[in-house]
Amino acid sequence: MNNPIPARLAALRAVMHQHGVAAVLVPSADPHLSEYLPAHWAAREWLSGFTGSAGTLIVGRDQAGLWTDSRYFAQAEQQLAGSGISLMKLRVPHTPEHLEWLQQHLGQGDVLAVAGDSVAITTCRDLECRLATIGASVRTDLDLPGMIWAERPALPLAPVFAHDPAYALTPRADKLRRVRQAMRKLGATHHLLSSLDDIAWLTNLRGSDVECNPVFLAHLLVAAEGRVVLFVDRAKLHDALVAELAADGIDVAPYATITHALGDLAADDKLLLDSGRVVSAIAAAIPAHAARIEAANPSTAFKAIKTATELDHIREVMRHDGVALVRAFRELEERLAAGESLTELDVDTLLHRQRSAQPGWIGESFATIAGYLANGALPHYRATPEAHSALQRKGLLLVDSGGQYLGGTTDITRVLALGETTAEQRRDATLVMKGMIALSRARFPKGASGPQLDALARAPLWASGMDYGHGTGHGVGYFLNVHE
Repeated sequence: MNNPIPARLAALRAVMHQHGVAAVLVPSADPHLSEYLPAHWAAREWLSGFTGSAGTLIVGRDQAGLWTDSRYFAQAEQQLAGSGISLMKLRVPHTPEHLEWLQQHLGQGDVLAVAGDSVAITTCRDLECRLATIGASVRTDLDLPGMIWAERPALPLAPVFAHDPAYALTPRADKLRRVRQAMRKLGATHHLLSSLDDIAWLTNLRGSDVECNPVFLAHLLVAAEGRVVLFVDRAKLHDALVAELAADGIDVAPYATITHALGDLAADDKLLLDSGRVVSAIAAAIPAHAARIEAANPSTAFKAIKTATELDHIREVMRHDGVALVRAFRELEERLAAGESLTELDVDTLLHRQRSAQPGWIGESFATIAGYLANGALPHYRATPEAHSALQRKGLLLVDSGGQYLGGTTDITRVLALGETTAEQRRDATLVMKGMIALSRARFPKGASGPQLDALARAPLWASGMDYGHGTGHGVGYFLNVHE
């Protein structure tokens, strides 16, 4: 099968020439700066063929590179082969970061194009400052990949629904009251939110516009003294839900009209926004006469701190999820012992069947990673019908999977010995166990950060001359994004 990527790059370079653009930056982003994207905004994947969740593509006149981290080195090398795009390994000595690369390869009068609906305000400022030092400039009003993407997927239209009050627990009116208190402390008259998990949490609404993430495409504009406006496709909400929102002071407006609403801000209005979570295309609509207050969304910290009842629900969800895992693993072992031929794909099937039988289950929280032997060393490996491994009664199987439930979100990693293991495998498993024990036993002062504790997990590996190229842990949402 012919690789379509060179032809797409050629088409992109043709429109670059028409618009006088020297290079195009294509980040992994949408207008909400989400980690996982609706297909409509997967331009980086479409242009490069690289399907990992994190990566930045730069296409120049005669060179192209894709920057990604060590989780994806092996995957990117395979998927970029024959594309004309070089793999640029992040945080590897002697490999320039993409901003450094731009400074090295652009010059006086050159123009870099990046779609304004895919770049944060802070990132855009950084780009402008760096390129100004070499006499180059940035244009955010050109979506060049969009110009050549003839079969671009439409925006998702999944329905929006209210999170069951038995699990949502805190009414949206109470959450809005807390946010408004934070706004007043900062002197803000209005607050703009574009991050989908913040909006879902604050409104007690959920959706499925993003695979495995129960969120929906929307913006939210909160007035400190007045009503809230939710900018969302009205067709996604049934009439009863619209009435329920209105009773709580939330009006619904078309998704695309957020820029018009921002343009109506008055001279004495002060808009609170998180410049790392709002794109430049949205910010461009804010009138110069309206003051900006740039600070973290108050809801980000609020939703990170779970209530006692939410924690109870999470523990209950973990019990049910654990039951599903044990049953799936038991069936896997029994079928292998009986001589049945199974693959990594069957692991996903078993987990799905067992999880879907649990109360409150909604779906997976991310695509299951079932990696046998060497595949288990790829942090974001995903078996496909075209490429997967058969299981045998020996060695290690890594399973990283999770579920979305009304009462919480799970993300569980387990390693199973399917039979005889090697001395090297036992050594590595022991070192990882030592790191886990060190973390579990740690006592630390209030205010200690995740990176500080991270060293406890790595110390046994470091002592043996080993490491891993990604973080140790992350927050998990409450029936929300698996990475919080």
